[in-house]
Amino acid sequence: MKIGILGAGNIARTMATTLNRMEQVECYAIGARDLERAEAFREEFGLAKAYGSYEELVQDSEIDLIYVATPHSHHYEHAKLALEHNKHVLCEKAFTSNAREAKALLDLAKYKNKLLAEAIWTRYMPSCQMLKETIESGIIGKVSNLTAHLGYVIGDVTRIAEPSLAGGALLDIGVYNINFASMAFGDKVVDVQSAAVVSDKGVDLQHSIILIYEDGKIATLNSTVLAQSECQGVIAGDKGYIVANSIINTQTIKIYDLSGKEIQCLQIPNQHTGFEFEVAACIEAIKQGKIECEAMPHKEILRIMELMDSLRSKWGVKFPMDEREI
Repeated sequence: MKIGILGAGNIARTMATTLNRMEQVECYAIGARDLERAEAFREEFGLAKAYGSYEELVQDSEIDLIYVATPHSHHYEHAKLALEHNKHVLCEKAFTSNAREAKALLDLAKYKNKLLAEAIWTRYMPSCQMLKETIESGIIGKVSNLTAHLGYVIGDVTRIAEPSLAGGALLDIGVYNINFASMAFGDKVVDVQSAAVVSDKGVDLQHSIILIYEDGKIATLNSTVLAQSECQGVIAGDKGYIVANSIINTQTIKIYDLSGKEIQCLQIPNQHTGFEFEVAACIEAIKQGKIECEAMPHKEILRIMELMDSLRSKWGVKFPMDEREI
C-alpha cells in the first residue's frame, strides 16, 4: 500500500521514519507548500515522488492513503481534499478544529466509501488494550477514580499560541487526557466541570476538566502548556491503583496494592515509533472494506470533538474556523 504524506513538518518526519520501517507499506510521496521543501524531504527519506502542492499530491493515482500532517486548523481542508480525490485518509489529531468540521468529513467519507481515521496514536497502541485488560482483571478491585496530567513548556510555540491555527492546550495535549479517560472509563459521561486560563490572544494555556460518569466514576484531567508535569495517568480502585508512566506513549503499567507496594509491572512491547499501530489498523480496515477503525470509531471521534467544543464555549475560546462555511 502506497502512502502519501500531506505536510512536511516534524510529525510528518516521524511518520516517514515509521513507514520506512514497516514491511506492508511504502512511504511513496510527500506534498509540501513548495517543491524545494518537498524535494529535500523526499531525498532524506527515500520517497519516490515529491510535490510542491497538496493538490498535486492527492491527484497521484498511485497513492492509496493520505496521511494529513498539517496544523489542526487545516485538517478539515486537507482531509476533504484527499477524500474528494478518492483517497483513504489518516488525519492527525486533533481531528479537526471543531465538531462541525468533523461531522462534514465523516459524512463525506461515508459518501465516498473511503476510510477516514484519526491519528490519535494512543488509541491504537498495545498499551491501550493492556490497560483495559488490567482494569477488567479486577486486580485493583472496583475502579472509581482516574487522574491524568500533561504539561509541557510550549506556550510560545506558534501552533499553540495562535487562534488561527486552532491553538491552545486543549486540542494539542488535552485531547490525550480525554482519550485516556475514554479508553479507561468509556463514553457514558453525564456531567462535565472545567476551568481554564486563557491567553491574551484567546487560547487556553492550561485547564482542568472533571468528567463524571453515569456509574459514579470521576476522571480529573489537567493540561498545561506553561509548565512541565509528570505526564502520567493513575486509575484507582478499592484494592489498589494503576500507574501508566506516560499518557502519550506508555512504556510501563505499574500496579500497586492498598499499601502502595508495587505488585506487578507490565512492559509494553518494543515499537518502531508507536505510529505503526495506527497505520496497521488503517491497512486492516481498508482490506476489510471498512471506512473506520475499530480502535477509534467515527462516533467516538465526533463525541470527543463535541466535548472539546463545549469546553471551548464555556471558556470563551473561539477559532476563526468556527465561523466559516462548510
